[in-house]
Parts: sequence; structure tokens; C-alpha cells
Amino acid sequence: MSRITDLKVSIFADGADYDGMVKLARNPVIKGFTTNPSLMRKAGVNDYEAFARKVLGAISNRPVSFEVFADDFPSMAEQARTIATWGANVNVKIPVTNTKGQFAGELLRVLSSEGIALNVTAVFTLEQVRAVADALDPTARAIVSVFAGRIADTGVDPIPHMLACKQILASRPQAQLLWASTRELLNIFHAEEAGCDIITVPNEFLVKLDLVDKDLSEYSRETVQGFFKDATASGYAIKTTRFAAE
Repeated sequence: MSRITDLKVSIFADGADYDGMVKLARNPVIKGFTTNPSLMRKAGVNDYEAFARKVLGAISNRPVSFEVFADDFPSMAEQARTIATWGANVNVKIPVTNTKGQFAGELLRVLSSEGIALNVTAVFTLEQVRAVADALDPTARAIVSVFAGRIADTGVDPIPHMLACKQILASRPQAQLLWASTRELLNIFHAEEAGCDIITVPNEFLVKLDLVDKDLSEYSRETVQGFFKDATASGYAIKTTRFAAE
């Protein structure tokens, strides 16, 4: 775990399981939390605001991101201003475009100038990062969430891409670069290599943190023990034939 605690990149937990979020909030390695409407729906959340307020009642000392879900910019603005009132530690997630592909730049400009802490999400391209940087108020706190994992899904190495994103955001010192859509625990170290400020990690990967720096020979033996245990418990048998020595 010492390798994890020595990292400069901050680890945010990504999910919408209330009990899991509260448990992770007791872990000093976890520096913040993110969620989105898709994760909340998957977790069975029925009342968006009630869930958010419940989370914020339990987690008040670390940033938590909640996303707008309107598709027109005036309604997004209304939702964003409301969400921002739920807690001083809230980052309001604004998608970089609406479903029509229209850039949310003017909305980002207005909200950031009002002092609302934003998390600009679903960012992929360097052009989008440049446009977001231009739209953000230079003095406003913001997170720019670049979906490095989904970029990797297209066959593109996300590390050089994220390094370029970091350079672009140098003009906005209050804006933090977040590695989103994490695919494996190793991405934490990729995000560190790329100079990211934050990586958001699903809960199912966070349970593997204790494996960091694990002895590989011991890990090999434990894996074989698992195969043997499962085969024995299943009662598997192979009828073998003894071959005479030639």
C-alpha cells in the first residue's frame, strides 16, 4: 500500500452504492467520489436528490460529483445551480456536449464565472480539452474528466493523449485533469505517469488495492491452490489409462 500512498494522483471512487461509498470514505487513500445517472440507475436509485443528499450527509469532507441530466442548456443550468446548493463539497458534472453534439462552452463559462465547482465530463478529444479550457473562468475550481479508458478501447494509447491534455490545461491552474473510465488497477499508475491530478476508479477495482506489490511467486501458488480447491469441491474425475513404459 505504500506505493499507493506515495502517488501524486488522487484516487476518487466511482459508484452509486451508498453503503460502499460510506465504507470507502473511511479509507484515507480515497480522496473523493464520482457518480453519474447510469451508475445510480444500475444501483437501483429511484430518487436522485434524496440519494445525493444522503451521500452528502455522510461524506462532507471530500469532493463528490453529481451530474445534470437535462439535454438543453437552460435546463442544465437550472439543475446545476440547484445541485451546487446541496453541499460545499459538490462538483457539478456537466457533459461536454448535449446529445446533439452541441458544445456546452457557454454554459461552462457562465457557471464557472458564478463560482460553481464543475466537473466537465465525457471529454475525449484534445480539441474538446482546448475548448473547455477556453470556456472555464481562470479562477474557478474545475475538474476535466477525460475518458482515457474508452479512448484505449479504440486502440489509442491514452498516456500520450493525457500528457497532451495536461499541457493544454496548464493555462487553467485551478482545473484538474481526471483519468476517467478506468479499466484496471494498473491505470492508477498510468494516470500517475501521465501527470493526471485525479483518477476515478470503480469500486470493484479498489478492492484490489491490497494486491499492489504482492509477491508474484506467492500469488502464483495461491492461484494454483484456487484451481485445486475448486476442482476438488466439484468432484471432478478423469478416467486415466496407465501407459506402459516404452
